[in-house]
Amino acid sequence: MLADADKKIADAFGVLQEKNMYGKKVMGIVRTTFIIGPDGKIQHIFPKVKAEGHAGEVLAYLKESAKGAA
Repeated sequence: MLADADKKIADAFGVLQEKNMYGKKVMGIVRTTFIIGPDGKIQHIFPKVKAEGHAGEVLAYLKESAKGAA
């Protein structure tokens, strides 16, 4: 989790995008999960995240990733 009140990081990661809200175009955050590896590099990106079931999806990815690293 990350707080980004000034939206600098959101802009740098490309998640601040034009969206449609009730027929109007607005700028907003596209929910995205980034898995950052121990080396500080992006290891995996989950784009356009829906909250329901996403935690399980991330946990499954992390477990599978840990198996490959062992």
